[in-house]
Amino acid sequence: METVLLIDDDPELTALLNTYLSNEGFTVEQAHNGEQGLRQALAGDYAAIVLDIMLPGMNGIDVLKNLRQQSDTPVIMLTAKGDDLDRIIGLELGADDYLPKPCNPRELLARLKAVLRRTHSQQEPAAEQDVEAGQLTALRLQYQIHFAGQDLGLTKAEYNILLLLMQRANEVVEKELLYEQALGRTITAYDRSLDMHVSNIRRKLSAHTSADLLTNIRGVGYKLITKQDT
Repeated sequence: METVLLIDDDPELTALLNTYLSNEGFTVEQAHNGEQGLRQALAGDYAAIVLDIMLPGMNGIDVLKNLRQQSDTPVIMLTAKGDDLDRIIGLELGADDYLPKPCNPRELLARLKAVLRRTHSQQEPAAEQDVEAGQLTALRLQYQIHFAGQDLGLTKAEYNILLLLMQRANEVVEKELLYEQALGRTITAYDRSLDMHVSNIRRKLSAHTSADLLTNIRGVGYKLITKQDT
């Protein structure tokens, strides 16, 4: 039975999510402020963390920033509806997914299961060979991607996206496929998380090359262009 940590100061919401996730077979623990949540997150063994941004004391962004210095436990952020800035910052700091509040427990469960599927698949022994595309090398056993021998420091979601693009280098990979195979869910209207993850990958690549290796094919998907490696 997997344990999920809910960090949220809304007692009604945490009670609702606690009941719903418990009925789905999860063990649920709760924290109601940022400092307490960070302490529990670092001390416990959690399959995933559901983290609200608006918390008393230390806010969710600071909790995530501190957490990522010591842990790669999957994190789903709860953000205010329409608050793109918090969502972008959360993804840049290494959040695995986000969900606007007030959230539907069924949608949270679906996103939680998708994040856990990705995590479990990465923890299984990898029989696949490393993948090379231009100066990029995906080390499958380490779940790392290097450019010219230097680790890019990708999050799990970023690794999955870039690996899929490397496997189909110089081809357009449709957004629907990237969502399904890299992020573990179907694409929905107004969901910009893929674009945000790709933006993060671009930023990390830019530290190693001046070439723009990722091309956005508007309305279709993305393409990794290896012939421009420098």
